[in-house]
Amino acid sequence: MSEKKHRAGFVNIIGNPNVGKSTLMNALVGEKLSIVTAKAQTTRHRIMGIVNGEDYQIVYSDTPGILKPNYRLQQSMMNFVDAAIGDADIILYVTDVVEKSDKNAEYIEKLRKIECPVILVINKIDISTQEQVRQLMDWWHEQLPKATVFPASAQERFNLENIFDAIIENLPAAPPWYDKDVFTDRNLRFFASEIIREKILLNYSQEIPYSCEVAVEEFKEGAERYEISAVIYVIRESQKGIIIGKGGAALKKTGTQARLEMEDFFQKKVFLRLYVKTDPDWRENKKELKRFGYEY
Repeated sequence: MSEKKHRAGFVNIIGNPNVGKSTLMNALVGEKLSIVTAKAQTTRHRIMGIVNGEDYQIVYSDTPGILKPNYRLQQSMMNFVDAAIGDADIILYVTDVVEKSDKNAEYIEKLRKIECPVILVINKIDISTQEQVRQLMDWWHEQLPKATVFPASAQERFNLENIFDAIIENLPAAPPWYDKDVFTDRNLRFFASEIIREKILLNYSQEIPYSCEVAVEEFKEGAERYEISAVIYVIRESQKGIIIGKGGAALKKTGTQARLEMEDFFQKKVFLRLYVKTDPDWRENKKELKRFGYEY
């Protein structure tokens, strides 16, 4: 009997903001790697989550939501999306039951022309009706006849097994791209900054989260704990005051929430110091964007 071939490949997740791409990837990987909040533009980077089996390796890649760029940061985010379309073995295109189906139609046009398999996930069916889901499936079959379409709920973990099976079926025969004990291409410093940014998204409203970036300046691993120092950058002095809050209360709350989640994620005690600085131009400055990991 011939030995079963090993399969491995890059499954790149794309779609518009707020359709549940990060929730879906976290569910498929079984680890919380991507920030999940109700706000748009939550994911800014391309984040990989790696799932290993005896005869397969799936390298999932979560990407920022598709948007029309207004400044250099957003253009860099869209560059991640375009790169993900270009180097995919499988595209996992995520839509949902809420958004207008033809939003950012130019990306649907790209999917029509793409040669790799496309798996289309209609997410959030738990907040819809069977009839609406059936109509959406018919619409998507017309738009992308070569795609395999799955109704799903990433939040409720509905139909994820069938999506997983379809991914395995479409993976190319290849050796693993990463060591089998690795579950992401990102380091702990990156996850520390993302956890802090998630708490900013949850605790502050209006434009504050979109004006913020987090840089981990120090990450020391001691025998008993990690010692982490991070700077929250904002674009206006008034935003600095809002982040800190009266008597430092808002910053303390954000720091405590971030520290507790880091301890859960790293499985180790964390001592966290947070600072806030003003940098009016960071979203447009190529050098700064490179420092924050957006441009290469």
